[in-house]
Amino acid sequence: MSTEDKNQPDDSEQIEKIIEQVNESTQEDFESEEASEIAKLKEDLSEMKDKYLRIYAEFDNFKKRTSKERIDLIKTAAQDTLTALLPILDDFDRAKKNSEVPNSPEPFSEGINLLYHKLTSLLKSRGLEVMETNGKAFDPEFHEAITEIPVTNPELQGKIVDTVENGYFLHDKLIRHAKVVVGK
Repeated sequence: MSTEDKNQPDDSEQIEKIIEQVNESTQEDFESEEASEIAKLKEDLSEMKDKYLRIYAEFDNFKKRTSKERIDLIKTAAQDTLTALLPILDDFDRAKKNSEVPNSPEPFSEGINLLYHKLTSLLKSRGLEVMETNGKAFDPEFHEAITEIPVTNPELQGKIVDTVENGYFLHDKLIRHAKVVVGK
């Protein structure tokens, strides 16, 4: 055998070792690239989940807010109509007070009294409430002071002595301030 024949098996073994090393190196590179790509995809997935949760929460808040606004709008939809009826209700109140005075020349007939009760009960069923004022402490958020009068009783100082015009709430929302006389 020649020297070339003896070297040939060694060369093929070396070539196989080199090929094996290249394959192992390529496999390791491929696995590290794959691991880095998987980590990147997991990070992207995590970001997308976070964005999704935030958008979902924002949309849920939007639904709740618009639902609440719609309910409030429905509750106060008749506010303009009811506010326009308040002067008529005031006239009824004044006529009723005048007729209740003993020996009044203007009696409050039974039919008018029935109309008055029907009107007030209808407005109450629609959410209109009369503000109770007499004897209460004056609060500028709810009351409009027409005048102040001196009082002899110190307990009435700063309190409402008389109501000139009733204040009204529509579903707990103030729609008209009460015009009152305050003791000083």
